[in-house]
Amino acid sequence: MSANESPAGRQPTATYDSAFLKACRREPVPHTPVWFMRQAGRSLPEYRKVREGIAMLDSCMRPELVTEITLQPVRRHNVDAAIYFSDIVVPLKAIGIDLDIKPGVGPVVERPIRTRADLAQLRDLTPDDVSYVTEAIGLLTAELGATPLIGFAGAPFTLASYLVEGGPSRTYENAKAMMYGDPELWADLLDRLAEITAAFLKVQIEAGASAVQLFDSWAGALAPADYTRSVLPASAKVFRAVEGYGVPRIHFGVGTGELLKLMGDAGADVVGVDWRVPLDEAVRRVGPGKALQGNLDPTVLFAGTEAVEAKTREVLDAAAGLEGHVFNLGHGVMPSTDPDALTRLVDHVHTQTAR
Repeated sequence: MSANESPAGRQPTATYDSAFLKACRREPVPHTPVWFMRQAGRSLPEYRKVREGIAMLDSCMRPELVTEITLQPVRRHNVDAAIYFSDIVVPLKAIGIDLDIKPGVGPVVERPIRTRADLAQLRDLTPDDVSYVTEAIGLLTAELGATPLIGFAGAPFTLASYLVEGGPSRTYENAKAMMYGDPELWADLLDRLAEITAAFLKVQIEAGASAVQLFDSWAGALAPADYTRSVLPASAKVFRAVEGYGVPRIHFGVGTGELLKLMGDAGADVVGVDWRVPLDEAVRRVGPGKALQGNLDPTVLFAGTEAVEAKTREVLDAAAGLEGHVFNLGHGVMPSTDPDALTRLVDHVHTQTAR
């Protein structure tokens, strides 16, 4: 049963009336819900303690460790939703791609995909490939009760950029060279990644996730015409694949101010907005029928309580006319952020928006 739609004759799930899911559905809320991207991560000393000596990908495959890390910010910050602790390359690792997450670098792929023959590396993802995800989400939903759990995956373009470049890139010259120079190969690559991504999200939803977020972290490197022609079809395929579950679908990218409407058009119910575009302008760009998520600049948290509250007020004022608003940062929590600043921010948003 979906976390958001109650089939005839059945009672809604415990998370159905949560502030987070209500905001995603653009319904009245008791307060503006808050969660943070990368909230379960390096800013928390308890996270660093339990991760000590454990490689990132290994930590994503241990259900009890995933459960503990995912719950840490819920306990500490009183956020309105948990987000499943994982990494966008987990499904690629699960199907046998030779990659590793190197500290200080990021995901590094041993054999980058550059030719049609290389596509053979991308087999279908099955639930058995990620059985640890199903187990961890079962543990989490039992602990979270009425607090929703957000599942997530990397979008096809962002995954493709890692696979083609072989690792992080500032210019994406190899990925764009394929996109422009061999559009058929590019389309087939993204289509295959869309199927893998959709399968990964389905596993999370069927295990109990109440919403899902598609991270297209690097989509901001694209012009709107290129996004429309070469990326949007694959992202739309992912969103269509999970539409029948009835869970809110969130779409987020960095530097995507010029793409906000297109990202909504791909099938999102909630469009994530980074800090570069005020929410009142974002709603104009996105158009009606979508909730928005965001969008405090993560660096504001280093400026002291008074400054944080002033900038938070700007975000809330810009969101005043929205049909639905989920408060978040405009990108992930930075590792050196004071955790207490996050706790104070959650309390401040809840207090200021109490209805």
